[in-house]
Amino acid sequence: MTQTTIWWDLPFSVFTSRYPQLIEWLAGIGLSSSQESRSLRELLDAFSDDHFEDIALSKEQILSNLASQLEDATDDSGLKVQSLTIQGGQNKAGEPESIKLDLIPGEVTCIVGPTGSGKSRLLADIEWMAQGDTPTKRHILINQQKPDPSLRFSLEHKLVAQLSQNMNFVMDTSVGEFIRMHAESRMIEPDGVVTDIIHQANLLAGEQFTADTPITALSGGQSRALMIADTAFLSSSPVVLIDEIENAGIDRKKALQLLVRKEKIVLMATHDPILALMGERRLVIKNGGIYKVLTTTEKEKENLAELEAMDARIQSLRHRLRSGESIEVI
Repeated sequence: MTQTTIWWDLPFSVFTSRYPQLIEWLAGIGLSSSQESRSLRELLDAFSDDHFEDIALSKEQILSNLASQLEDATDDSGLKVQSLTIQGGQNKAGEPESIKLDLIPGEVTCIVGPTGSGKSRLLADIEWMAQGDTPTKRHILINQQKPDPSLRFSLEHKLVAQLSQNMNFVMDTSVGEFIRMHAESRMIEPDGVVTDIIHQANLLAGEQFTADTPITALSGGQSRALMIADTAFLSSSPVVLIDEIENAGIDRKKALQLLVRKEKIVLMATHDPILALMGERRLVIKNGGIYKVLTTTEKEKENLAELEAMDARIQSLRHRLRSGESIEVI
């Protein structure tokens, strides 16, 4: 029995309870009874030719559309990413990168180096799963294998989600509606996840917002917090690339913990010593190439606690300044 036979022969009430995100679309073609015991196939067979003409869809087109939506919901490329491997290429001078680095879910790898050194180029190589066809000549492997071209160039099944420094919204909708639309497009029941995402985003952002807040009214920090929480809960992409999260005005430690908890492979370009020491390792970029790989030491982890205490003092002073308080005494 094929998967198609399974879902179209379900009682319609069972089908809609299993895939509630399709209810509105089904109602648009004239299928709206949640108590209906007949199967979807039987209901479509009962439609008259005039009805199909009125909705400008044939039975075959309806089933094809539903099959496509169900495939998107249950098979995000069909690939379980257990590792991502960076095979070295060359720097701007053509000197070889002698490196082969394996990254696994639940790890944070930081990318450090001066502005213009090539951090964003490395992120781009990973995002496009480079196969020696970028200026660096690097190769990116998925599960120790060359990725299928269909994965590299697919617009629907992206293995990599990137959070850039610039986060601007132009949609005329609220935060809640935005998350709901994304959840429904992923075939995920939106009611609970909307609340969870907004709650997590507010834990990250310095300023609170609600489901009714227009997304165009969000500050830069709020926008970044929303997209990090949205990526953690709704994105099927197993790899997350973050470019300079320290500029976002959010709780960066909680942001990383959230993504790692969701079993993502996280790579983060940063100038922040606190973030750099939060990762298991850091890639040092110089002259467009990976100059060295440093594993975070126990001594550095001890220093991280001291850096975090210093940062907390700075954050407290920043809060006092914003609140109009005097900072004559620190």
